[in-house]
Amino acid sequence: MSGTSLDGVDCALVNLSGLPALVATRFLPYPPALRTALLELSQSGSDELERAGRLAVELSELYATAVNELLAEAGIGAAGIEAIGCHGQTVRHRPECGFTLQLVNPALLAERTGITVVADFRSRDIAAGGQGAPLVPAFHAVCLRSTERHRVVVNIGGIANLTDLPTPTHGAVRGFDSGPGNLLLDLWANRHLGVDCDHEGRLASTGAVIPDLLERMLADEYFDRAPPKSTGRERFNAKWLAAILGEGHAHHHAGPAGHAAADVQATLAELTARTIAGAIERCCPGAEEVFACGGGVHNPDLIRRLQAGLGGRRLATTDALGVPADWVEAMAFAWLARQALNRSAGNLPEVTGARGPRVLGAVYPA
Repeated sequence: MSGTSLDGVDCALVNLSGLPALVATRFLPYPPALRTALLELSQSGSDELERAGRLAVELSELYATAVNELLAEAGIGAAGIEAIGCHGQTVRHRPECGFTLQLVNPALLAERTGITVVADFRSRDIAAGGQGAPLVPAFHAVCLRSTERHRVVVNIGGIANLTDLPTPTHGAVRGFDSGPGNLLLDLWANRHLGVDCDHEGRLASTGAVIPDLLERMLADEYFDRAPPKSTGRERFNAKWLAAILGEGHAHHHAGPAGHAAADVQATLAELTARTIAGAIERCCPGAEEVFACGGGVHNPDLIRRLQAGLGGRRLATTDALGVPADWVEAMAFAWLARQALNRSAGNLPEVTGARGPRVLGAVYPA
């Protein structure tokens, strides 16, 4: 899995003979040049076909390295692996135009590893009238649903998505993207600290929320839109932030209103927490507990803000349920690969808005 945060490759070895169990993991960070090139490709520019083709090759070499290193470490040969579920790197998500693009060269990955590869998980759902996202709720339902308590799982990646898990007798599983997760926080931290993220939310924790700025952010119509819905860098990006800040120049250290960097960061953290909590309040009535996963769980400032917004609901990470918070999404794509090989549906139409259950993914045999 490599998500909208563009931090690197999450490679998980998963045993699916019973309940999904994590066996081993490997994380490979993106080289800075690759990250920059991928970021540039997430908006329209020149010579995109050439750049996309080359980047897909470079990415797939990195995916192959991650897989091969992980297997060597775990002492398992390629023959012991059923398949690789490879999400690829999203560079454009446009369900409203009938497509989504995840960069990967699955043929090369199969060639470098000698293992069957399943890729392109989102296209079929979009072809069936769905958003193609989020896809993890089906996996959440398999390993995180309770028969006794109404749970919500929130994955805080670059974008934040929610899975509503009422008890099986109380309704269907639902899910959607609530809005920005770490994406804008990372962007602002990069601009002001020159780093990839605001480590542990330190910058945000020293700032004060700017009420009128928060109000302008919350006025974005995406937040009020009813699910099914999904979003990405196409909407929430540097341009979006510059417009909200009223900046003519994206690189001033303070906006024209003289906002301190820490205050803007605190406001962005509040936006993420407030939109997640608001979405749970509105769309998951009756939810008793919230379990978080994804990179955002390592940001104590953000988690504190989220807990404050959740009222009395219990907040914990998915680790409390035996599923490591950093690896939920990577595990989900192993599970989705198995669904594809079994010709079983991988989407939840209630989540994506597709016309029905569909087998997701294209198979590249070893």
